[in-house]
Amino acid sequence: MAEDSHRSSAAEIPVTSNGELDQSPESVFQRDAHFICPGPRDSTESRVMSSSYASTAEGIVESGPYKDSTTADPKSGAVVLSDDLKNPAMEKLDLVRKWSINTYKCTRQILSEKLGRGSRTVDLELEAQIDLLRDNKRKYQNVIKLAQMLATQLSLIMQTQRQLGDAFADLSLKSPELHEEFGYNAETQKLLSKNGDTLLAAINFFISSVNTLVDKTIEDTMINIKQYEVARVEYDAYRTDLEELNLGPRDGNTMPKIEQSQQQFQIHREKYERMRNNVSVKLKFLEENKVKVLHNQLMLFHNAIAAYYAGNQEQLEQTLKQFHIKLKMPGGESPSWLEEH
Repeated sequence: MAEDSHRSSAAEIPVTSNGELDQSPESVFQRDAHFICPGPRDSTESRVMSSSYASTAEGIVESGPYKDSTTADPKSGAVVLSDDLKNPAMEKLDLVRKWSINTYKCTRQILSEKLGRGSRTVDLELEAQIDLLRDNKRKYQNVIKLAQMLATQLSLIMQTQRQLGDAFADLSLKSPELHEEFGYNAETQKLLSKNGDTLLAAINFFISSVNTLVDKTIEDTMINIKQYEVARVEYDAYRTDLEELNLGPRDGNTMPKIEQSQQQFQIHREKYERMRNNVSVKLKFLEENKVKVLHNQLMLFHNAIAAYYAGNQEQLEQTLKQFHIKLKMPGGESPSWLEEH
């Protein structure tokens, strides 16, 4: 048996017929000779001998060969890294290389267009719409600036009117002979100041709405236009690169480059067409939204200005209600939550 073959003779302790340890000279000699000159040990095994003061019998603890869990299997062969374990530095280097090539081609294309040497792709209808949008954006920004100046000046006039009304009211109390005259002027100035607050609320609402149209709605479309223009430059750059390769010789060295250039040209052509369609749709929806917003805001501005200078307080207040504008009196407390709801 394999188990019996691994047993040591040290485990065989001779005893007498009475169950006691055999102390005959021959048995003692054999035991001492075993401990002094043990037999050859297996290099893959280790034996730990233990003795106990309570017993004269020896015990043997055997263990198998030690195996390092980190040791690679010699039959496993070479280690191959998967795509997920590739060096991040190499990936970054590849991205930088592609970005550098693309930047070089686009820069060369832009310089060629500015110097009049290169050709550029032009969509006449779309370019006209983009130019019109840029021109309108500048004009809308100028309207906002002028409306803000008007609101500032109107606010100063209203402040002067309130102070003038207070002065007339004070003189009305202290001048009995001119009590009515000062009183009329005090009421007029206070009425003008009140109507001015109403007009100022309408103007501020007009400024806020047009400003939202320009800085958010139009600006969002302008971002798409910038992306479209970048795609157009890339498309023309790779188109020019492909045309130059096609004009050169065709051999074993140039054909792979031509095929690769053809693939890149097709990729950027699809990107350019996709961005052009996106911009066309954006401009269409922007035009519809712009007409709707400006129609309401221009009506508000006109009606409020006309009612104010006509002295029609009722029409002025009705204009604010029509556009759901809440009038906040200067120095007044904001309405509570219950009042708002």
